[in-house]
Amino acid sequence: MFTGIIEEVGTLKGIRHGQKSSIVTVGGKKVLAGTKIGDSISTNGVCLTVTKLHKDGFEADVMPETLQRSNLGDLQIGGRVNLERALQLDTRLGGHIVSGHIDGTGSIKEYRKDDNAVWMTISTGPELLRYIIEKGSIAIDGVSLTVAAVDSGSFQVSIIPHTGAETILLEKKLGDTVNLECDIIGKYVEKLLGLSPKPQTKQSNLSEAFLKENGFF
Repeated sequence: MFTGIIEEVGTLKGIRHGQKSSIVTVGGKKVLAGTKIGDSISTNGVCLTVTKLHKDGFEADVMPETLQRSNLGDLQIGGRVNLERALQLDTRLGGHIVSGHIDGTGSIKEYRKDDNAVWMTISTGPELLRYIIEKGSIAIDGVSLTVAAVDSGSFQVSIIPHTGAETILLEKKLGDTVNLECDIIGKYVEKLLGLSPKPQTKQSNLSEAFLKENGFF
């Protein structure tokens, strides 16, 4: 689990592509302190397991499911990523509870300056927007932020100078993809109350007349 408070910005130093998966090498310094093989590091909001440690970075396996749901597959060598080590029990929970399991992605529609803050508008699909509420929490590329407004196709957050300086959010361009993780509490409440969208079932073409015509009775 993570808090969504980014510890440092790292760099993608290497990527080895498999048939559907990949192995990434991420450069960093602060997140290496006390880290062991098998520990988790949030990379742009994706929980990755450290498989190798180097003096200036770490390696991790990225499975096909992760590449499909996140923006990690779009990263190029030299690309910058938000990094956070898993929280400890004595850590202040300055953000919110972030699992590192990406729900999907969004696209940056607009930046708007507002005195010392920057408003960011992100479009995403209805399957994610159902969990995004005004004044609720959202993790964007692993950054814990408060939702300021929501409409039928997008939502807005306001980024303070410190967050802008310590993360990669304001380095991105319009149209860029960001990883989104909705507040985990809302998803559990929905499941427990039986409110999850029901999968559509295919209508059967079988009828009594069809069965009689084809000699079944």
